[in-house]
Amino acid sequence: MSVNPALAGRVYPADAVYQVSREKVREFASAVKASSPEHFDLEAARAAGYADLVAPPTFAIIIAQRADALFVNDPESGVDFSRVVHAEQRFTHHRPLVAGDEIQAELHVDSVRAMGDGALITTRAELSTTAGEPVATTVSAILVRGKDESDAANKEAQA
Repeated sequence: MSVNPALAGRVYPADAVYQVSREKVREFASAVKASSPEHFDLEAARAAGYADLVAPPTFAIIIAQRADALFVNDPESGVDFSRVVHAEQRFTHHRPLVAGDEIQAELHVDSVRAMGDGALITTRAELSTTAGEPVATTVSAILVRGKDESDAANKEAQA
């Protein structure tokens, strides 16, 4: 296994703040075909009780993946991103994300489990406002294929 199992339990502190903007909310909502007016129209969002445009629930992935990159790009991780398959994603929302939020994410490497020549890695990103208010928890599982598995898949694809 090329992935470093000793990184299980490591925490990567938040390193940047993500500014949730109205335009980003609208772009994401359009991209995922979310049609609720609260994603596009400020008056509709306010009428529904939100301070500003509300992001679709899966918007949290944008911030979570920035945090996941801290682990994947860590030279100690041993992760070869060309061998990564995204296996699972879960969201627990503590409150909606709205335009104007300034969000940071702390990443936890919950587990690194050997699977043949590869590894299954589970990470958890804790998203909060810069004031420390919890916003969402995302859990991601990625499979890092081993070299032998990747070589066999490439040969099958070429056949």
